[in-house]
Amino acid sequence: MIRAYGLEKEFRPPGGMRELLRGRLFGQPVRALAGVSLEVKTGEICCVMGPNGSGKTTLLRVLAGLILPNAGRAEIGSIDVAHGGAALRREVAMIIGDERSFHWTLSGRENLQFFAALHGLAVAEGRRRTEVLLDRLGLTEAADRRFSAYSRGMKQRLAVARGLLGSARALLLDEPTLGLDPLAARELRRFLREDVIKREGRTALVCSNDPGEVRALGDRVLYLERGALRGESTLAEIEGKLGLLDDV
Repeated sequence: MIRAYGLEKEFRPPGGMRELLRGRLFGQPVRALAGVSLEVKTGEICCVMGPNGSGKTTLLRVLAGLILPNAGRAEIGSIDVAHGGAALRREVAMIIGDERSFHWTLSGRENLQFFAALHGLAVAEGRRRTEVLLDRLGLTEAADRRFSAYSRGMKQRLAVARGLLGSARALLLDEPTLGLDPLAARELRRFLREDVIKREGRTALVCSNDPGEVRALGDRVLYLERGALRGESTLAEIEGKLGLLDDV
């Protein structure tokens, strides 16, 4: 369902004072992805771990078609992500807790209904899906509060709800339980793995640095470092791969 072949991505950050004084608008290039190749089978949940700045979010953004790679290619199903357009947007959903993409003066319910309309859902169907997701994610009581009044965890749950409004077969999740308390995080992980992904036959690529989250969600683990894949392991080997085991 998800395939990547030699993905490379380089960014040119804005220049600082030193570069501007030399007549340069950009700083030194930053290589975010360095030849990433991977495959995720239909119905599988593959987790990607790696230190901050290793390229995890950039990988998700490329697979979602939000940015183009400098080299290589990727596919969701049979769709090339660089040219997928509307067909790609129907097949893939990226779930990320980006507060800036919500309307702060609207309620949680109104935000979901707005994004349901962007998905092209009829008004009645958009409202139905909104109510189902608010209930499943424990947001019904807070549904009519302004988004600006939501806690960090509530905003994260609303972001998950937004990502599930459509019927995407491939889910790209970036730290899906960030900011949730332990009980809420456990329930959301169970909901995502059992109800959303496994029961409905979807496929997921999850980026997280939380070993507990990876064990609860994933089927296998890949390790990304400095933009390149550095290995793969089972769920039982996570701590050893990350160097978290105490020496005996």
